[in-house]
Order: sequence, then C-alpha cells, then structure tokens
Amino acid sequence: MPERVCTPPLAVEAIVERIFETRRITRADQQVFMSALLSKDSLNLSEQQQIDRVFEGLRQGRIRVVD
Repeated sequence: MPERVCTPPLAVEAIVERIFETRRITRADQQVFMSALLSKDSLNLSEQQQIDRVFEGLRQGRIRVVD
C-alpha cells in the first residue's frame, strides 16, 4: 500500500493563494495541488471551496494554464 503523505492544514490554502497571486497554474502547481488533496482520506468544506475557487478561476479566465 502506498505511503500517505500528511500535509499541513494550510498547505492547500497556500497552494491556492500562490495560484491566484500569479494568476497562473503550472504543471508543477497542479501536481503539488493534486498530491496534497489526494493524500487525504476526505476533504473538508474549506478544501472543497478552495478546489471550486481554482476551477471557477480557470473557467472565468482569471487563471492561465502554463507549462
């Protein structure tokens, strides 16, 4: 069984804030973001809202996807 990585509670929030500060998401940002989220057994309401915020930013064009 793969080892679970524990992320500090603010890790997801910090990643999202960096994405919005730079107004872009890189492949590396995506991998860190997904690793932080997938390392958890379940997501709390705040984390769900952070995910929604990123998707909404992408949908509205406030965040660019770059490599």
